[in-house]
Amino acid sequence: MHADVRRGTALCALLALTQAFYIPGFTFKSYRDGETIPLFVNKVYSDKSELQYAYTELPFVCPPTHRIKTGRFTSGASISLNLGEVLRGDRITVSDYELIMGNDEEARYLCAQTVDQDGLKRTRELIRDGYVAEWIVDNLPGATSFQTTDKSRKYYAAGFKIGEEVVSKQGGLPQYLIYNHVTLVIRYHRAPGKDGDRGKKVIVGFEVFPKSIAANNRTEDGLPKDLQNVRDPMMLIPTSNSTGEIDESEAATLTIPFTYSVYFREDEQLQWQNRWDRYFVAQEDSSNVHWLAIVNSLVIAGLLTAVVAVILARTVRGDIKGYQEDGGKPKLKRARGPMSPTNGMEKGGLLDQLGDLEGEADVSDDEEPEDITGWKLVHGDVFRAPPHGGLLAPLIGSGTQLLFMAIGILLLSAFGILNPSFRGGYVSVGTGLWVFAGLFSGYFSSRVYKTFGGQLWQKNVFVTASLVPGLLFSTIFVLNLFVWIQASSTAIPFGTLVGLVALWLFIQLPLVYVGGWYGYTQVGSWTHPIKANAIPRQIPAQPWFTKDVQAILLAGFVPFAVVFIELMFVFKSLWVDKSGYYYVFGFMAVVSVILLVTVIEVTVMATYIQLCSENYHWWWQSFLIGGSSALWIYAYLAWYFFARLHITGFVSSLLFFAYGGLACAVYGLLTGTVGFLSAYAFVRRIYR
Repeated sequence: MHADVRRGTALCALLALTQAFYIPGFTFKSYRDGETIPLFVNKVYSDKSELQYAYTELPFVCPPTHRIKTGRFTSGASISLNLGEVLRGDRITVSDYELIMGNDEEARYLCAQTVDQDGLKRTRELIRDGYVAEWIVDNLPGATSFQTTDKSRKYYAAGFKIGEEVVSKQGGLPQYLIYNHVTLVIRYHRAPGKDGDRGKKVIVGFEVFPKSIAANNRTEDGLPKDLQNVRDPMMLIPTSNSTGEIDESEAATLTIPFTYSVYFREDEQLQWQNRWDRYFVAQEDSSNVHWLAIVNSLVIAGLLTAVVAVILARTVRGDIKGYQEDGGKPKLKRARGPMSPTNGMEKGGLLDQLGDLEGEADVSDDEEPEDITGWKLVHGDVFRAPPHGGLLAPLIGSGTQLLFMAIGILLLSAFGILNPSFRGGYVSVGTGLWVFAGLFSGYFSSRVYKTFGGQLWQKNVFVTASLVPGLLFSTIFVLNLFVWIQASSTAIPFGTLVGLVALWLFIQLPLVYVGGWYGYTQVGSWTHPIKANAIPRQIPAQPWFTKDVQAILLAGFVPFAVVFIELMFVFKSLWVDKSGYYYVFGFMAVVSVILLVTVIEVTVMATYIQLCSENYHWWWQSFLIGGSSALWIYAYLAWYFFARLHITGFVSSLLFFAYGGLACAVYGLLTGTVGFLSAYAFVRRIYR
């Protein structure tokens, strides 16, 4: 009864986290009338490509004049970025757009940019691929405004298109127009507290409405004569200024005038702490699907829990009870395979129920008790050190490091400390947690390594500290070569790569060393209730479902079934919306807890079945089964690529599958470690 109450309380607490979608920052910026508000330009991105580009490096963008100054910002200056922003491809620069709080501007001239043939070709390619621009005001991304289907609510889609592809109904080649005028709508609200009493305001919305206006029919200042009735768009076709005819010469250029309008509008309904809500309206409409994901996960986990309870509780306890009733002296029969005398058995565990084979039952070296079957037959080999234990130990250590990082990010996100307003925060904080968790990595790796009988603990520490980071760094470096060629902002700068190496060398490596030293020399190995036989037992032929490939595929499907609905939202946020504003970490936290419980139960059940088949090679098998759902997730990722995405090009496809593979490998390492540790605890429990 008490256990049920505790489980119910824990479940309610987890479900309560689903309401912790977003908690804003603790400070806000307020502006008084007449104060200049900086507008930052960042990058352009598309759902058809994995390549992003810095906005200021595009051929049609007006070069900065350094004439706008507001506080510490000067137009053309690059903003210092955190690690997460750099890795996600951000390149934030102060623009020449002048926004003054409370001052509406019907039309202002920015510049006239002359673009050559190569630049026009490049611009047409960006428009064809559907690239959208990301601008930022007061940490809010410029948004395209929409209405819900019932017209009851407004919602935002981050970014705005840089142009449009026009396809003629009569056929022929498509034409491209560029949006060279933007109407900026800044929505504000009275500032909270004393700032509001002084007349200050806070920004709660930033909307961008782009428009294409031809270069003709303008005033001497370069402004359109009539913004409301625009007849001709700005087509990306070089023309002769005198005749208006198309100029097809290689030296032809096109001069594009850029203008903008600014309007400030008060929004009395939207508070500052809720200003991100409009970016999430579309996601909130799918909350029922998130609940469906949780119910689906609970049903699967509940059924699995019932199976594990029946198989393990009844079967194992039944075996114990049978031996207790028989006085611990079962009858004898001939052994099925070669077996050496058992040594090192301790009293008080399950094996104590078997009796002393040499003393009490008078069993010879080639005989076994008649009633000993299944998992009890391999008691003399179950704790035999696995092959390649020097590789398994570093993997387990790295898995515990990932587990600590993942739990930290989920908790910080579910309680709103990490949120979309903290740009790049997930990657930056995750990297910090990963580095700090090097202590746990070295500790667990060294203890497992010593348990396997390893002697060179310093070598194990170095392998633990460099195996996963080295593989990740090498893969990312090779992929970066392809991205550098494309001149994309997705490429990690060389200085950042050097900084990451220094972070590993001077911080993580010493932390792993300290944890490894403490785990190996001060704490030592885990003790086992029995010693391994001198001669390994022969393993009989295995059923088809316990063989390596079949067992891994079958066991991995169950955890995948728990998370695949929530994965749909993660994939959509990363590769369809391209905003990265996945925010329902309350739901994610609940699903993650259910996932870990499912991984533990699947691994324990698979290990029990394997031992019942007299196969004592469970060390690696438990790790692989725990992480096997990564294979199903990668297959799901491949299906999503071909069925739902519009990504084209070799480099973009390579980046998608390579980074997707790295993410699945990291996930598999984490869940594989959870599976290994749970199977290890289970085996120690039944053989004690």
